[in-house]
Amino acid sequence: MNFKSTIYAAVGCLFSVAALANETLPKPKLVVGLVVDQMRWDYLYRYYDRYSDNGFKRLLNEGFSSENTYIDYVPTYTAIGHSTVYTGSVPAIHGIAGNDFIIQATGESMYCTQDDSVVGVGGGEGKIGKQSPKNLLVSTVTDQLKLATNFQSKVIGIAIKDRGGILPAGHFANAAYWLDGTTGDWITSTFYMNDLPKWVKSFNKQKLADKYFKQGWKTLYPIDSYVLSISDDNEYEQPFKGEDKPVFPRNLVKLKKDNGYDLIKSTPFGNSLTLDFAKAAIESEELGNNSKGVTDFLAVSLSSTDYIGHQFAINSIEIEDTYLRLDADLAEFFEYLDKKVGKGNYTLFLTADHGAAHNPKFFADQKGNAGYFNTGEARKILNEKLAKKFEQEDIIKSLTNYQVHLNNKLIEDKDLEEDDIREFIVREMKKLEGIAFVTDMDKAAQASIPQKIRERIVNGYNIKRSGVIQYILEPQWYSGKKDGKGTTHGTWGSYDAHIPAVFMGWGVKPGKTTRETHMTDIAPTIAEILKIEVPNGNIGTPIHEAIDVK
Repeated sequence: MNFKSTIYAAVGCLFSVAALANETLPKPKLVVGLVVDQMRWDYLYRYYDRYSDNGFKRLLNEGFSSENTYIDYVPTYTAIGHSTVYTGSVPAIHGIAGNDFIIQATGESMYCTQDDSVVGVGGGEGKIGKQSPKNLLVSTVTDQLKLATNFQSKVIGIAIKDRGGILPAGHFANAAYWLDGTTGDWITSTFYMNDLPKWVKSFNKQKLADKYFKQGWKTLYPIDSYVLSISDDNEYEQPFKGEDKPVFPRNLVKLKKDNGYDLIKSTPFGNSLTLDFAKAAIESEELGNNSKGVTDFLAVSLSSTDYIGHQFAINSIEIEDTYLRLDADLAEFFEYLDKKVGKGNYTLFLTADHGAAHNPKFFADQKGNAGYFNTGEARKILNEKLAKKFEQEDIIKSLTNYQVHLNNKLIEDKDLEEDDIREFIVREMKKLEGIAFVTDMDKAAQASIPQKIRERIVNGYNIKRSGVIQYILEPQWYSGKKDGKGTTHGTWGSYDAHIPAVFMGWGVKPGKTTRETHMTDIAPTIAEILKIEVPNGNIGTPIHEAIDVK
């Protein structure tokens, strides 16, 4: 090679290096996380024939669906689910051991997002405003995005429920907002700011909840077409306050007199209101149009599906109508994102925090095995037996979260032998109707319990916030009073633990997998798409089949 050729080659190398130096890492403009509270996996398909092409069907057709995604722990509750989705962790590590849990060292009951050092902003007087992510012990994928961009990314959490907005947004969020049911306004706390932004105040002034109330709640389609639901007037549903029967149509303006703005939570319009607020946040905060050129993150939880499920149970026309209306709302929201952020410029995922059981009385009326486990009666029976054996009253403090919480102070003050107490409780609980398994948590790893359930028990046990004994009910049994209305969740069964996990948009390869995946896999999947570090308590594995490597 002559001198001139050598010079040309060197210059070419310099240009190549310069080009590489100026190349920017491909990334989405915005990530949108959607958690549909109490959405069973089968809701993706139960009403599939009635969905439009642009809502749930679009997710399934354009996105990647992990068809066998399961929750990794018990109990299956809202706060734990939202925490796990965004941390890739479990209660044993992230510390959110229930919606409420007991601090074992003090016996103090603690709400999952309780923070008495802050106050509400924009209303929210009392406990409703005293909220923050303080009790979450690990980072979220939203936190990791903030760290990766030197806090230049914007992160906002939104949900009717405080815990649904706060926990996904993490510790470093720009804001988390939730609904004040006394006023119908979106509020926050001083953990995030000292005054609401102008756009939030303007949104609140619109009183959109009142506009939705004026529409009333009648079925979206002729009521006789709701063939996947039981009859409208049935004994398994709980009427609204001020309502004689839980039937359509509903005059929401009239019902508001007895229920206040809390009423919006238990109608499909609570989801509509949440997405209205989400769009206002995107517009006003310019999410997806970050001046720093980094990715923003909007974490949205749709809470009304849970309120409606609890009140009317999963076989109700109310639930079917809610998902048909949610499908339409999602189609509109996706179209908005296409126009505002640009189709292909955002990454979106949809999942749930837990599922829900059939109403036990309904299930039993169809000749299936089901029942209610009355924790109040069980605690009374067990404490009476303990009093005879150990000569002390109220040794069991609580049976919350399907765990036995002991009165630790009493045991210490009276110098009682805790191991003997635990052994006695385990033996006596096994005799109670509806109990399938009981284990002392110090012995759980070796307990004679099927492996999958045993693993979930261990994952759900936080040494500082969980009870020392875990009990598991028989399938289709849950904690409640006999012939209770509506439904609930909290168990290991597939109806509670099998959730949707669908990804769509930037960095997502369309398709599906039927291999078993887990709720803990969602956060590391998003982290890998964004090319950032996983949350610091993560135990999940990225769903590689879903990722389109760029």
